[in-house]
Amino acid sequence: MAYRLPPALTPLIAPALILLVAMLALAVGPALPASLSGLKELGPYAVLLAAAGVAYGFNRGRALVAAVSLLLAYVGYRAALDFGPLSYPAHAVYIAIVVLVPGNFIAALVLAERGVRFHYNYRWLLAVLAEIALVAWIASAGHSAVAGSVWHRVLEHWLLRSPPTPWLGRVLFAGAVVAAVWRAWPRDDTHAAPLEVGLAASVAAFFIACEWATHPGVFGVYTSAAGVIMIFAVLHESHRMAFRDELTGLPSRRALQEELAALGPTYTIAMVDVDHFKLFNDTHGHAVGDQVLKMVAVHLAAVQGGGRAFRYGGEEFTLVFAGAAPPLVLPQLEAVRGAIEQHAMVIRDEDRRAEAGQKLPHKGARPLEQVLSVTVSIGVAAPGRRASTPSDVMKAADAALYRAKQAGRNRVAR
Repeated sequence: MAYRLPPALTPLIAPALILLVAMLALAVGPALPASLSGLKELGPYAVLLAAAGVAYGFNRGRALVAAVSLLLAYVGYRAALDFGPLSYPAHAVYIAIVVLVPGNFIAALVLAERGVRFHYNYRWLLAVLAEIALVAWIASAGHSAVAGSVWHRVLEHWLLRSPPTPWLGRVLFAGAVVAAVWRAWPRDDTHAAPLEVGLAASVAAFFIACEWATHPGVFGVYTSAAGVIMIFAVLHESHRMAFRDELTGLPSRRALQEELAALGPTYTIAMVDVDHFKLFNDTHGHAVGDQVLKMVAVHLAAVQGGGRAFRYGGEEFTLVFAGAAPPLVLPQLEAVRGAIEQHAMVIRDEDRRAEAGQKLPHKGARPLEQVLSVTVSIGVAAPGRRASTPSDVMKAADAALYRAKQAGRNRVAR
């Protein structure tokens, strides 16, 4: 039996591969022709600009803050190296970026995601300008009329000593990774948030870059890796939002269309509808209705026989069994129908009152509980003379679903 990576871990694949490619790039880097050797130093400019552009285009505020922070850090440190790798400006800028970059990551992760065009986002612009001014002031200490030499003594504090990364920087890098993992952790046990996983991997890649900051090639390659990870994370997150239903965690109707287009000659489609769903919403509230949909989705996702579940819309779901004929599918559908019927949902009175904005009769009153029984009706169809295309089979399955409801619901019909 082939091993399948748990869905919660799939966002880790791209960052791991990108970091592996970065290692290989360093291994083969000396063999590059002279005309391409500058890619190690110049590549991060293009990659990080692209990452910032992708984040802005997809309205991902956290990714934009991270990409701009990495871009400014690379630009600033490369400029400071012109004074010499052992010069005070290079040392000052290095200390600044290993403190400010993970600090910006932490701030972006702690604050709620509001997108790029949130009307308070000018505060991030002011923060960036303030950080640039602060770094320029520190780096010019002792070389200008407005910057005294006190910064020389400050940067010699044991928390800021290097090489390689100072202790304060290491603590902040670790804090940024922890904050990203906390944001990315799969609350519904189905998937981790791809963007936050990317942020964790990106800050880890930049930490490696800072550990090898005295080697321009290594610094450039791993900073580029951080930017590429950011681009993949934004694209992965956007794909997930477009192709996965946010409430149930199932693939959405758009993903269903792609699945139908790839089907071979043998398959079975089942349309599933929650019985009396409007009554659940009207009687118990939309929060309870959402719980019903989530519960049904969990059971449908676990269907055997190679079926794949999709959220079709509203209280309707679709099961697609590629390569399976109805005789093999019907027992699996009966099993999942029975599992949903036997799943007792406990609804507490305080939940319904909270949704309606009411309070319990008196303090300490024990909320009433009600056990709900949920059932589903299922219509099944497969290709034949009257239904030769997936679209036709979907219509036939929908007609079978209607027959199941007409026959009394809580049943499977062909």
